[in-house]
Amino acid sequence: MKKLFPAAVVAAVAVSSFTPSAPTEAHGNGKADVHKEHKNPGNGKAKGKEKEKNKDKDAPKNIIFLIGDGVGTSYTSAYRYLQDDPTARFTEAVSFDSYLVGQQMTYPEDAHQNITDSASAATAMAAGIKTYNNAIAVDNDESEVKTVLEAAKEQGKATGLVASSEITHATPASFGAHDISRRNMNAIADDYFDERIDGEHKIDVLLGGGTKLFDRIDRDLTDEFQESGYGYVTSKEELFANEDGQVLGLFAEGGLPKMIDREDSVPSLEDMTRSAIDRLEQDEDGFFLMVEGSQVDWAGHDNDIVAAMSEMEDYDRAFQAAIEFAKQDENTLVVATADHSTGGFSIGADGIYNWFAEPILAARRTPDFMAAEITEGAGVEETLERYIDLELTDEEIASVKKAADEGEYLDIDNAIERIFDKRSHTGWTTGGHTGEDVPVYAYGPASQKFAGNLNNTDHAGIIFDLLGADVTIDDK
Repeated sequence: MKKLFPAAVVAAVAVSSFTPSAPTEAHGNGKADVHKEHKNPGNGKAKGKEKEKNKDKDAPKNIIFLIGDGVGTSYTSAYRYLQDDPTARFTEAVSFDSYLVGQQMTYPEDAHQNITDSASAATAMAAGIKTYNNAIAVDNDESEVKTVLEAAKEQGKATGLVASSEITHATPASFGAHDISRRNMNAIADDYFDERIDGEHKIDVLLGGGTKLFDRIDRDLTDEFQESGYGYVTSKEELFANEDGQVLGLFAEGGLPKMIDREDSVPSLEDMTRSAIDRLEQDEDGFFLMVEGSQVDWAGHDNDIVAAMSEMEDYDRAFQAAIEFAKQDENTLVVATADHSTGGFSIGADGIYNWFAEPILAARRTPDFMAAEITEGAGVEETLERYIDLELTDEEIASVKKAADEGEYLDIDNAIERIFDKRSHTGWTTGGHTGEDVPVYAYGPASQKFAGNLNNTDHAGIIFDLLGADVTIDDK
């Protein structure tokens, strides 16, 4: 199947495989496992104190909102199969299962499409309004809307964004910036620095990918952030060594490598989540943190089951880190959900009543990684043998050789992906998004408010109330 959005090719080398357990012109700034003590990033205390009386009586001090981009129910179910002990009589639960409280609808308000993209969905969850696909925290008339992150900062809380994509990608951008198009990622990066709350930077911790979007010919935001007192880190070692309360961490030119392809120098989503929490929790008024497991979606677009399960594990570990902190803290709300599902992924295909995890667990790298090496001249058989712990058939090897003979990276990638699809009985219906409801998980104070069948806009309304924010949602 032709991919609509091929996953980024990674050049990094990891140390291990799975462990079971409408384009728009840019328009300026878009206006239309180590615990450390860190410097307090908070500000705006007086305003936060004045509005304390408006907060819901069940309001938590801290809110961690996780989004698994593209993580529909087929992904969480497949991940359960992947983690299962085959010798056990019953399938064991995975970390998400005990926190399931409901589901949410995902549709946008778009004149041409009724299946959402990540920008519209994230804007709905961040600001409580339905809007068009492509919109970054703006309504259908392109007017800016207030986000829960901005409301949290107005209450004097520390704030953070963490993602395994570029930190300017659609989901984090919809919480921390405003733009008529998600494609204007330079302008979104500018917003992160230029947009202020009471004269102060509104995002204290920014961790993800996207160096090329901050260090540009026209503007070097990495210098500007440092001049404003932020730490700047570009590796896992630097991330854990840095003690600044406010930090910009950029660990790849674009999105981060997939977990299974990652070098040790690149932090995991869990690493970034723990580091963000360690910094933000120093604020006496609490914090709001949004964490996105970005690349399950990218794997779904690419119809790549190996990459999808790799990124599910990365997201799962970050979720567990958030739950662990919430249980220790006892005053933190954790909510986890998805913006949509991707790829029409089915557990089972071709009328066969089986789905096998073993072929996926046998992969040491993603098909993307293997295809890149073959494209650069590596031998087909040697590459497949090095990175797939399976006895491949002559027919399977020949299918990759045929693609390699034609010299097209995407054909090689597809040929390798088909080996895993056929062996596992994985099905795909599309290279785009799908419109089904997605699960909602919650733990901590006020978690019951997220139970039942929600619309994705409900999240923002609930969180605004918990923050005691004086926000009227006017959906245009």
